[in-house]
Amino acid sequence: MKRGMIVLAICAVAVVAYFGASKWAIRHQTLTFHDILRDDREVSVNIAVRRDREVEAMAEMIELPVVILNHGNTVKFTEYSFLANVFAARGYLVVSIQHDLESDDPMVTKVGEEYVGRRLQYNRGVFNIMFAIEQLKKVYPNADYGRLTLVGHSNGGDISMYLAKRHPEIVKKVVTLDNLRVPFATDGKFKILSFRSKDPVFKADPSVIPDDEICAKAGITVVKTEFQHNDLSDRGPDHVKSTIQARINEFLDAEEGPGPLASAAASMPPAAVAK
Repeated sequence: MKRGMIVLAICAVAVVAYFGASKWAIRHQTLTFHDILRDDREVSVNIAVRRDREVEAMAEMIELPVVILNHGNTVKFTEYSFLANVFAARGYLVVSIQHDLESDDPMVTKVGEEYVGRRLQYNRGVFNIMFAIEQLKKVYPNADYGRLTLVGHSNGGDISMYLAKRHPEIVKKVVTLDNLRVPFATDGKFKILSFRSKDPVFKADPSVIPDDEICAKAGITVVKTEFQHNDLSDRGPDHVKSTIQARINEFLDAEEGPGPLASAAASMPPAAVAK
């Protein structure tokens, strides 16, 4: 009985510590770089990182794992804090990149063309990611840019998969939220977790999602949800975001073991983490 009370007390302290730490410990910062090789193109990134892990990396005690977070069409790079925070809470350096600028031509769908004519946007996204990484190496030199976790919603998920298929040597994991155009990599070189919406408007192209047998062999986990496509960002309801957070934690637990804050992070409401 006494031992049980002690365990409960420790758990209570851990949860309180997590929520207290989450309010202060995850630091968000926006940096803007200019790519002189692309007419001085502006590339803005939002950084999310746990302060204690950031200090340890600065002291060369650890190397931060890196997440590249890619936004959907018409959604801003700052509108995925529920994803950034769940990775940052586990000790990742999370880099959310703004891919689209107001000066860019609008993205259009060209039925019948490869990726419905969006290769231009995917290539631009890859250039943005590679450029941002080179700039961030100067700011965060003690981070692992050679084993990226790529995360993206909708068009950002397609950018993630497009990059992963072309540069699998620098990719460790891919998490997509309803990418619709770029077929999944099926060679098993990295693990894939993909959330699928149940939306009457947004439908994946027929070749995107492999069948169950191929998924099992390739290490692909497909999560079918009842959620709407446009709810898979900070704009969505809290129950959608908390469900996705919990499933991501399960995925990461299976790959790398529970993080120090994983059990608390799995059940935290999205609003509990400071932005």
